Amino acid sequence: MKTNKIFERVSKNPFLKQSLSTLFLRITGVFLLFGFTVFLTKTYSPKLVGQYDFVRSFLLAVGSVCLLGFDQSILYFRGRLASQNALEQLKKVYLKMIAMLFVTSVLVLLIVLLLNEQFVNNYFSDNEVYSMLLKGAAVLFFHGLSLLNVEVLRAQDKLYVAELFRNIIKYIPLIVGAVVLFYWHKENYLVDVFVIGFVFLSMFSSVFVFYYFNKIVPIASKEIVTKKEVFTKSYPIAISGMAMFLLMSFDIMFLKKYWNDETVAFYSVGVKIMTIVSVIILTINITVSAKIAEYFSSHKMEELTKTVRNSSRMIFAITFPVIGIISIFSQHVLSFFGHQYIVGQQAFLILIIGQGICSAFGSAPVYLNMTGRQHIFKIILILAVVINFTLNRFLIPIYGMTGAAIAYAVSSVFWNFISAVVIYKKDKIKIFIN
Repeated sequence: MKTNKIFERVSKNPFLKQSLSTLFLRITGVFLLFGFTVFLTKTYSPKLVGQYDFVRSFLLAVGSVCLLGFDQSILYFRGRLASQNALEQLKKVYLKMIAMLFVTSVLVLLIVLLLNEQFVNNYFSDNEVYSMLLKGAAVLFFHGLSLLNVEVLRAQDKLYVAELFRNIIKYIPLIVGAVVLFYWHKENYLVDVFVIGFVFLSMFSSVFVFYYFNKIVPIASKEIVTKKEVFTKSYPIAISGMAMFLLMSFDIMFLKKYWNDETVAFYSVGVKIMTIVSVIILTINITVSAKIAEYFSSHKMEELTKTVRNSSRMIFAITFPVIGIISIFSQHVLSFFGHQYIVGQQAFLILIIGQGICSAFGSAPVYLNMTGRQHIFKIILILAVVINFTLNRFLIPIYGMTGAAIAYAVSSVFWNFISAVVIYKKDKIKIFIN
């Protein structure tokens, strides 16, 4: 009887239904990633796993620069255009973003080509680093386009298609490639398979994006969003996005420099498991981000407050038990990847508890960007990056993985807390769970 009432309540609440459906797809993606990571750590050497994680971190950090924040600003423009009944203009905004993404990606590739190969390899004490950076730089456009396309699908209200790409389809080229390489005894090509996968992903997702755009009936109307506005609204988000990814990359870079590929692999496994918690936060924030922009643009503060309050409660209610279970069984969880990965237990516990504290701040990560406060959020994250860089620089050479985890946790809690304070000062909305 009680179960039937719960299902009835979910079916009548679009926000709850959409959030739980999206969460299901995200959790499916987490388990897919979990299973693949187990396969990777048990069949590939820690050195090769570390190289893969190094290139992945490079793409996350540098790719965010090339993307210029378009993957988030497209949702801002969608919310604004929806409030003006001009959604047909979204395709023009998307095409402008692609053009600028191509230019920035080519510029970064040229910069990498101009770097001195020997200097780069000597800095990291590894003769393969430059070639890995070059491979990553060569696919920056395709990497950025695949990320942008997922958010465009969301902006087109194709949420489930977007989540299929984000959580399942994006792993298929890498998983298939890694399995084939293992059976062909060509494991050294893991990084190559990883980067080439983005070419296929970007092309495949583009087919869906243009298919859904072509279904929109064009309306002859004056251009609302100019290239200049796309850039000015996006680049503060780009800086914020770059800061976010730097928070996730400095630790890998410093561990690579002061320790080795094996240490990177051990630490990265803990980071991947941490995504089980972060995926809950991201899922619900993704569901509400466009609504936050729409309600704020329409000055519907009551609906905005209700949306933020519901998302904060849902995030905390789901993440709290997950954190408790993972923390209690942390050693057993890490042992799935191989007995040697248990050495990262202390760092992993710091990461997961820090992520749990951040979950109490609800939708703080998207609120400022979706309400036109991109510049404020940018400054907060730059301060967090400075804190993260400083802590990593001094803690990692001494404490290794534990130092990296402390740096990440402290800087993450800092920017979430400051964002919550700013939101309350500006709009009197308590983003923090209460």
